[in-house]
Amino acid sequence: MTQFSLNTEFAKSEDGAMTATGLFLFLTALVFGGLALDVTYAYKSRTELQVAADTAAHAAIFTRELGTLAEARTKAIEVAEETLITAWYGETLKPDDIQFGTWDRDAEVFSVDNSEKNAVMVNTARLTSRGNSVPSFLLELVGMESWDIETGAVFEAYVPTCLREGFVAESVVDMQSNNNFTNGFCIHSNTHVEFNSDNSFADNTVVSMPDKGQVVVPNNGWESNNGLQEALRDGYYRLRIINRLEDIIDGLFDMDDNYIPDYITGAMPVSLPSKMVDATDFLPGRVHTYLCAGNQKLSIGQGSTLTDVVLLTNCQVSFGSNVTLENVVVATRNTSDNSVTAAAGLQIGRDDGCAVDGGSQILTMGGFNVPADLKAYGGQIIAMKDINFSANANGIEGASFISGGRIDGASNTTMGFCGSGYERNFEAMYFHLRG
Repeated sequence: MTQFSLNTEFAKSEDGAMTATGLFLFLTALVFGGLALDVTYAYKSRTELQVAADTAAHAAIFTRELGTLAEARTKAIEVAEETLITAWYGETLKPDDIQFGTWDRDAEVFSVDNSEKNAVMVNTARLTSRGNSVPSFLLELVGMESWDIETGAVFEAYVPTCLREGFVAESVVDMQSNNNFTNGFCIHSNTHVEFNSDNSFADNTVVSMPDKGQVVVPNNGWESNNGLQEALRDGYYRLRIINRLEDIIDGLFDMDDNYIPDYITGAMPVSLPSKMVDATDFLPGRVHTYLCAGNQKLSIGQGSTLTDVVLLTNCQVSFGSNVTLENVVVATRNTSDNSVTAAAGLQIGRDDGCAVDGGSQILTMGGFNVPADLKAYGGQIIAMKDINFSANANGIEGASFISGGRIDGASNTTMGFCGSGYERNFEAMYFHLRG
């Protein structure tokens, strides 16, 4: 009887009744904790892959600007492996994962064409098929042993509009009076811009500097500079083309295909006969050279029209009056403040209504100075030092002036946006992550 009574009391006892529920809750917590661990690790791995894709894509398109497809792919893989070490993560990026092509901004669509340099798409992956999938922990108990994760990045190369057409200077851009800027023309300084009176700025023109409040105008400047307030923008450009100018000129001297224009058909440079030449001394389709001893001048006679030629020199270059350059590159290593000068009427580029072909470029490690009647028709000037031009300049059919110093323009200038005819300008690309 006593034993039966004891067993009855034991059966009725509720001591330890929460043990089963507690065990269930503990197991549930383990499941959710393990699942959270798996998901968190997967997201961490995806983030690592995305960082590798972004950095590899940037490295690829940067290298492709002047390098080959193979060089760009090699560099991208090197950069990706610095982020995701192969010994730990396996082969996350293969050459075929790096594709060049074009990027449609409106449709946000990438099209593969490995002959292009406009855009690149890079895909990084950890996949079962590559033997480097992301392992799971708790989910392995239910048959999911790993995760397959892929990410991608698209970078686009572009040239800012101001650096394609406009006046751009590291220092001040100073324009005087009675100038007319039309059709979206751009004026930019990495310091500030100055205007005198009676300048006109059409719709869509841009005047930019790091702080637009630093623009300098006379007391009545807002009233006498029609459209200026609407044109003002804040902005800054790292002038990559100025930083590359010496390399570009060296590349021309080395006959590097990245820089020699396609209208040059002769393989060997032609030495000019003297430091005073005219159009008859130039052979179309050829590179011409002349080297000076000291700071001497190479003079090109008045009225000369040069077509389909490249001129390379270390001299100061002096153009006579009414010289015309059509499909011409003039590049000098001369570093003087007036390394390229001209009498009135220098015309850079063919007056052809913004048609393809005919544009010309002047490159100098020094400064550029023209007193009057400078004309630019798809014309480009890149100067390490100051660019100066005086009255009656006309770039209504396309002008790109870029200075590592300042740009000083006088009065009665007309400059407008062309939008075409710049197929041979020297450019340094900028890069934007698109997707």
